[in-house]
Amino acid sequence: MALEQKLKLQLSQRLVMTPSLQQAIKLLQMTRLELEGVLTQELVENPVLEENEEIAEEEERAREAEASVEPAPTEAELDHEKSLADVDIEAYFGDWDDAPRLRANEDRELPPLENNLTREPDLYDHLLWQLHMSDAPAKQREIAELIIGNLTPDGFLAASEEELYALASADHDDCSAEDVAAALELVRCLDPAGIACADLRHSLLRQLQSRGEVGSLGWQVVDQHWDAFLKRQFPQIAKAIGVPLAELEPVVESIKSLEIRPGRRFNNERTHYVEPDVHVHKVGGEYIIQLNDDGLPRLRISRAYRRMLQDMRASGGEGEAQAYIKDKMRSAVWLIKSLDQRQRTIYKVAESIVRQQREFLDRGLDHLRPMVLRDVADDIGMHESTVSRVVSNKYMHTPRGLFPLKFFFHSGIDREYGEDISSLTVKRRIEQLVQAENPKRPLSDSELMRVLNREGIHIARRTVAKYRDELNIPSSTDRKQIF
Repeated sequence: MALEQKLKLQLSQRLVMTPSLQQAIKLLQMTRLELEGVLTQELVENPVLEENEEIAEEEERAREAEASVEPAPTEAELDHEKSLADVDIEAYFGDWDDAPRLRANEDRELPPLENNLTREPDLYDHLLWQLHMSDAPAKQREIAELIIGNLTPDGFLAASEEELYALASADHDDCSAEDVAAALELVRCLDPAGIACADLRHSLLRQLQSRGEVGSLGWQVVDQHWDAFLKRQFPQIAKAIGVPLAELEPVVESIKSLEIRPGRRFNNERTHYVEPDVHVHKVGGEYIIQLNDDGLPRLRISRAYRRMLQDMRASGGEGEAQAYIKDKMRSAVWLIKSLDQRQRTIYKVAESIVRQQREFLDRGLDHLRPMVLRDVADDIGMHESTVSRVVSNKYMHTPRGLFPLKFFFHSGIDREYGEDISSLTVKRRIEQLVQAENPKRPLSDSELMRVLNREGIHIARRTVAKYRDELNIPSSTDRKQIF
């Protein structure tokens, strides 16, 4: 059987994402900061785009300002000889000679260089400063710098002593394990106390050593009974050491006062401020939604390029310049339409959230309604994926505070009466029960489950344990106060 090639026509339908749709989806999930950067970049790259600066209002204000000023005299009305006679030339140049002027070789008193620092020193800088001020040998200082470079921001070692020895041997052929140990001891003697340790136990021991408490009760507890201390087995510890349980209480409090993250106070991470994308205001009993577009450039098609394209069409012909302008104008129109669609979609989603969470806005967190993405998608007639992109990394400012849009979407838990209750409300109730419990007899997860069941909230013990972990609440064993 011979093989042959044939041409065959076939009609089919398939979904294809156009460039404009891809751009709209990309813009929809951007934050305000990312969107501002993209728009600024488009203004630079696309000459057809320009920022709408309300030129008409500025011209009107300029005309009003000109009308309020007296008209300037014409050239014929000016008497130049009389004007020059009124000027005291000698006094003018005399003042100019007496005025202080900066010469090229004149020294100026500048602010100190320390005032020009852009950030505060971190743990790495603080340790290096101490190391360079020490009188340690050059080889030991180099190994110590290597050790400091392998510390976590909390001050713990990120590498083992064997790995440090391998790294140091790569730079120094005559490096020995004793050299690495000496350099490690040098770093551990620096401020703050407890740094460059492999684990928390050794860090606490170094802090106790810096306090001069070697051999004390606190030292014995951390050194010899660390596992029992973590399990809060204080009666067993007191019996093993041979002291009354009451005498162990101030020792435990002293250990708790030690720093579990020695490098914490040198953490110079800057606070990131959140700017809401949507503002919700209550006016006359109704909630008004306002999109925050401050700082975003308002784009429009340049009138000059529009007239230029019209002139090119009138003259006839299809040149490279005309094709370039048409392509840039098409891209600009897509961008402006995508921005408008983005704002409309965000408004629709925010309006649906406000409408469905009216009880929360009026009465607080206890009345937060369970809601999922499908509820909003069905309400505004859009797909869930579109709603998911809208609520991603966006914030809403309400009379109840500033919340991410994802805050309003939580699963519901069944109740014996009324509507389902939000998981956030259940977490708040668990937190209230833990705060009101007896510290010496804390509520276990099973007891919390029974209390919630009596209140009509059907919840399992494992769900209570999961919510407690999400709230960073320790277990009942860890919350129990022995003393």
